[in-house]
Amino acid sequence: MDNYKLYINGKYVNGDSGEFISVENPADRQIFARVPDGNQADVDRAVAAARAAFPKWSALSPEERADYVGKFADYIERHKDEVGKTITSEIGTPVKYVYGLQVVSSIEQARYYSDLARNYSYSEKCGNNIVRKEPIGVIACLTPWNYPIYQETSKIFPAIAAGNCIVLKPSQLAPVSAYVLSEAAEEIGLPPGVINIVTGRGEQVGTLLSKHEDVDMVSFTGSTQQGKKVGMMGIESNVKKIALELGGKSASVILRSADYEKAAVGTMMECFLNTGQTCSALTRLIAPREIKDDLENFMLAFVKELKVGDPNEPDTRIGPLASEKGFHKVNRYIRLGIEEGAKMICGEIPDDYENGYYVQPVIFTDVTNDMVIAQEEIFGPVMGIIYYDTEEEALEIANDSIYGLAGAVFGDEKEALEFAEKIQAGTVLVNGGAFTIDVPFGGYKQSGIGRENGKCGFDEFMEVKSIRIG
Repeated sequence: MDNYKLYINGKYVNGDSGEFISVENPADRQIFARVPDGNQADVDRAVAAARAAFPKWSALSPEERADYVGKFADYIERHKDEVGKTITSEIGTPVKYVYGLQVVSSIEQARYYSDLARNYSYSEKCGNNIVRKEPIGVIACLTPWNYPIYQETSKIFPAIAAGNCIVLKPSQLAPVSAYVLSEAAEEIGLPPGVINIVTGRGEQVGTLLSKHEDVDMVSFTGSTQQGKKVGMMGIESNVKKIALELGGKSASVILRSADYEKAAVGTMMECFLNTGQTCSALTRLIAPREIKDDLENFMLAFVKELKVGDPNEPDTRIGPLASEKGFHKVNRYIRLGIEEGAKMICGEIPDDYENGYYVQPVIFTDVTNDMVIAQEEIFGPVMGIIYYDTEEEALEIANDSIYGLAGAVFGDEKEALEFAEKIQAGTVLVNGGAFTIDVPFGGYKQSGIGRENGKCGFDEFMEVKSIRIG
């Protein structure tokens, strides 16, 4: 079993408390690593290091910072297999997907923001005046466990490329893969204090960073409930800038002009991806009532071919849930769906987790949008099918949610585009549009504040200054 340290001011140091958090492999429930249980003293050291590093780092030219960020891509590429294996051990992402799903995006982030930093307009003329973009300062990055390395780099690379310094608190469930960033920082000679890593519990380290008066911004990804708390703490302490990427209950709409089989496959793959532990998962399938029997028969046949099991097996499509807490949460929602009157046409109520947190894919039919399972984020491989009679009704159902993170539409391209424009969500896939780094990602309504990825993701880590010339 590996024991890790904190990474502060360019050095690996012991945690102040001497206490550790065990990291469990969800596929077999074995403890494979321990990380320090950070406290106030650790947070203060890390924030002080970032604060001290900020003047020199922000004073470097954009080209110099871009060179450093680009080198991260090379390092992660060289260590991709090791990083992938770590992520599989942390959260159970199958080896079939872990590199493409989890690691490639981090490499792409580094290269994208290295290029953007070189070509960004940091100062623009506005009439006789000047509008400048400047780095904010010390950024606290609070990241989740479901896409550990990608969620970290989607914040860190644009933030440091823009001239900021970072304190990262990775999830206590998946903290080990974050150390590829400190290892890379050492190899490429990143100045001390630009990136600092403090592991620990969200209610401890996350709270301390959110309240810390020497932290200028908090970038948080996680549940809407926790995001609200982080935002309130950041505002109440010193009116920090806040960026929140929160939950979702995304709808996938099959129009009558669609190839319903293609639409069903696209929706199921997005829903069950990463064992359903994706904030933008398409968990509500909205379909014309007249295709009910054909659609469900097709979906049942497809799901039977999805192997659930050991993520280290090359043909496994769905691995375990990431934690015991998540397992019990999904169990409760499946039971609740049955109690609400939805019909479970595939899957089962999971009870046994002695040998790992495995859950078979669940599809509910006869779902109405007022059911709890249609309104709340389950974060597991659970989908509900809701049928409509008119497309106006379909749109009303799709938008009837406190969330607005993502959505999808399948059908004739012109019709689907017109429908997509009416969906209240930050990202809408049309006929299976693919994820790319260069377009923004974030949500409407209670799915968050701000955007990640693309130029918008760089802008988030900038202050805007107007210089008025008389």
